[in-house]
Amino acid sequence: MPAFDTLQVFQSMNSSPNARLEHSVELSEGMAAALWTNHHDAREYQAPTHHTLSCYISGGTGTFRREQPGAKGAPGKLCVLPADHQSAWVINGEIRLAHVYVSREQFALGCITLLDREPRELLLREITFLDDEQQSRRFHRLIEMNWDEPGERLLTSSLASALLDHAVLTQVGLRDGLQLKGGLAAFQRRQLVDYIEHQLAEPLNIGQLAAQCALSPYHFARMFRESFGVPPHQYLLARRLTRARDLLRNSPLPLGDVALACGFASASHFANRFKQSLGCTPGEYRAVYRL
Repeated sequence: MPAFDTLQVFQSMNSSPNARLEHSVELSEGMAAALWTNHHDAREYQAPTHHTLSCYISGGTGTFRREQPGAKGAPGKLCVLPADHQSAWVINGEIRLAHVYVSREQFALGCITLLDREPRELLLREITFLDDEQQSRRFHRLIEMNWDEPGERLLTSSLASALLDHAVLTQVGLRDGLQLKGGLAAFQRRQLVDYIEHQLAEPLNIGQLAAQCALSPYHFARMFRESFGVPPHQYLLARRLTRARDLLRNSPLPLGDVALACGFASASHFANRFKQSLGCTPGEYRAVYRL
């Protein structure tokens, strides 16, 4: 995830003399969270480069969007603020709220893995004061965790991932009037995804992937990112880590064998990448699912 000083929604809140940051944490690659209190304030968000999921924990009955003064917040209400949106908020009275910040790349990976669609075809719908009991429960569980405790980092990152997955599955729509230009053709994308899934244990390089589409590595890398929203190496790492999580949960394979089955050169390289992405070691991850 980018540093907090690059997250515009976070910085807008942090610059307010009336808002107070209770806590913040980088959860995993592409995701972070913050818990805020605020009162008698006005905030604006101007085309942030990241997505924001928010939940009102308490108060908020005097909070509204400036262009929608008749709709008020309340405890449990959710807001979905996509990248590039613009909004202006008025906060009357007290409010306590939680934010989960999601990078464009992490959202793109969700579209690919959950919906099997090109991310550029899709958009996260902007929603104000949504009622979704399941998401609200996840937010409440998230803020009950000790974000400073390394042993709970897996649970907090898993909850944040569940929040994003739910949003992708329920709050994503097709872009209106979209005419896709550039990028890989649909048949190339399907062929490539299938090839990668069957070769995750192998030491793939960009030349091999480009050959599947009969393209030069340079041209392939540009077109891949245009279609998938992430560069090839990031997509490949995400798929390997997804398989690793499945094997750690559901197989008795030793950690070294899991590393090899997912295309990592060594157990130490696997452990470093896994911890960098999820905030815990493969052994810690497996232990949680063996309780």
